[in-house]
Amino acid sequence: MGNPSSGVTKPSASGGEDYARTMAHGERAISLLKQLQKPASPRNYELLFAFTTATNKELCKDLRKALETDSCLTEEAAERIYQKHLDKTDILEQVDEVGSQVSKEMSEIMAVIESASERTGSYGESLQGMNDKLSGIESPEQLKSVLGELFDTTNDMAEYNKVLEKRLADSKSQIDELHMNLELTRVESYTDELTGLTNRKRFDQTIIEEISEAEESGDPLCLLMIDIDHFKSFNDNHGHQTGDQVIRLVAHTLKTNVKGRDCAARYGGEEFVIILPKTKLEAAITVAEQIRVAVKTKELVKKSTSASLGHVTLSTGISCYRIGESITELIERADVCLYAAKESGRDNVKSETDMPEPQARISAA
Repeated sequence: MGNPSSGVTKPSASGGEDYARTMAHGERAISLLKQLQKPASPRNYELLFAFTTATNKELCKDLRKALETDSCLTEEAAERIYQKHLDKTDILEQVDEVGSQVSKEMSEIMAVIESASERTGSYGESLQGMNDKLSGIESPEQLKSVLGELFDTTNDMAEYNKVLEKRLADSKSQIDELHMNLELTRVESYTDELTGLTNRKRFDQTIIEEISEAEESGDPLCLLMIDIDHFKSFNDNHGHQTGDQVIRLVAHTLKTNVKGRDCAARYGGEEFVIILPKTKLEAAITVAEQIRVAVKTKELVKKSTSASLGHVTLSTGISCYRIGESITELIERADVCLYAAKESGRDNVKSETDMPEPQARISAA
């Protein structure tokens, strides 16, 4: 029993054990956040909490490997592990839940329709019965009685139809809402949490679709690979939160410079990609330059102190799709151009026309 003076009931043994265990995991997760100097965002906490419970062996393995590679656990690594082991599970659960609700609503609609069908059948039988009675009427009183019965039956059917119409309208509204929730879930699964851009998973799907379209139509297709210059040193000097601010600034600039079917995505960490369908190389270079200049002209200010942190610059590599080549070849050629932009002093744009042809062939091999 609980202590009467405190008014608190003592939890059961199993409940107390669960509470103590989860609190211990939570404290360990917070401790790891401090050690790694990671922001205590819901995603980071969930990731490290899952690590402390050790229930997901593959997650633990990937996280240990990432820590061996980089002891501070990069933003890119954390995001990759989260999306691989945790994010997909949440989305699938949401999809299953919405699907289950739609299925339940459809079952109820079918039951209503079946009931309406039976009611309509009964109404038809009633009309047939009254028709038989009409043929045998011999007095005004009998006619009045049959007509009264017909009126009551028809009135009941009309009222039932009103109820049926409302029920079907409510069901349609409910299903429309569920479909909207499902669409929001789908959009969420394709969106990068930090930037709001398309995520890597959706980029991988989109590039396949656009290459297929380019193959069929023969229209040009360009790919931009964009990297934030000196991001690691910037992140180390000013902290991860400011680093996130830089990433969001670049992402916002990308959003405002793409239109229509263009797809801007966060490729990983401080690297971004833009797919430009129906766009020639010269136009793609213009887009890249616009983005580079737009980012460079914005002064970055630290939110906590309002102190100026200077300007951010970008390096960009551009490749144009060649009929018959693989996605890997297209990406590798853009990556070679990006590397050349970095080697040329950063803060510039390099396309495949700037590259010696032999080097371009080597990169695609």
